[in-house]
Amino acid sequence: MASTNTSTGSTKVDAVVQNVVANTPEKLSGVALYSRFALAGAVCCAITHGGLTPVDVVKTRIQLDPVTYNKGLIGGFRQVIAKEGAGALLTGFGPTFAGYFLQGAFKFGGYELFKQQSINILGYESASNNRTAVYLASAGAAEFFADIALCPLEATRIRLVSEPTYASGLVGGFSKMLKNEGAGAFYAGFGPILFKQVPYTMTKFVVFEKVAEAIYTKVDKSTASDGLQTTINLGSGLMAGFAAAAVSQPADTMLSKINKSKGLPGEGTTSRLIKIAKELGIRGSYTGIGARLFMVGTLTAGQANTPIFRISRTYLLTYIYSSPSTERSRRHWVPPVVLKLRNRWRQRYRRSRR
Repeated sequence: MASTNTSTGSTKVDAVVQNVVANTPEKLSGVALYSRFALAGAVCCAITHGGLTPVDVVKTRIQLDPVTYNKGLIGGFRQVIAKEGAGALLTGFGPTFAGYFLQGAFKFGGYELFKQQSINILGYESASNNRTAVYLASAGAAEFFADIALCPLEATRIRLVSEPTYASGLVGGFSKMLKNEGAGAFYAGFGPILFKQVPYTMTKFVVFEKVAEAIYTKVDKSTASDGLQTTINLGSGLMAGFAAAAVSQPADTMLSKINKSKGLPGEGTTSRLIKIAKELGIRGSYTGIGARLFMVGTLTAGQANTPIFRISRTYLLTYIYSSPSTERSRRHWVPPVVLKLRNRWRQRYRRSRR
């Protein structure tokens, strides 16, 4: 626990400061810290992706059948409801919630873990000077492991959305695919999901960090209200979401196509992807971009402002990234909240002595 060795000149003030220090929680590290980031990411991704299941259903229908669903996002909603009822908009909710719970844990937890490991390897100053590279490498590595967990559930979701009568839900759809097509069917779209999710996540995290950094060069974060910080996070998240959607849209369309149905006998994944790419072309690969811009922009803005993730993210930035880099200064480091309180009491004490 950090301690203060400097007296303010007042026994009462010193007692208050020491009491605050004594009640300041210990700095978390290792599993205790990153498990909290994983849980925060899991919850925020499951909630945001699950909540946007209706948009995802319409987006997927537009990608898979653009001839029928050719009236945009709002028109797509009306078409699905008219044909299958409002309940159809929640098709695939189970695999979406479960898949992105796992993906969020690996993505957000891994991102913070790899960032800290980069700092440990490169040193604080070097990592800070090359932070864009650190953001990109950390996001890419985290997303790779996240996609291993996500891929089977995303394959199940797409099959349920493309074939509404395929199964009644997550367990039924997953079991049927496993029984009829084998475990390999769940990873038929692993290539597209990597080409979709890795650039998506790298773009999302880097753009979010850069936009927020640019804004905070004009705004003093220490004096910004909670409302203003939330607005900045929303704006940064929205910009990051739009950029990520544009970068990853072609791979997202290919992922929907390859998981729509089982391949022909003897047809490999690579040959299927080449065939799909030729059929789509550049224009076809951006089918449904409007719905996805809305979806991903909302997702990213929502994830940036999910309370549990904001709290844990702020904790990491305050207690680790803002702390001094030398061991000697770490031993005497005082959390910023204590420094602010101590300085406030010092000012009051000095004014009272005048």
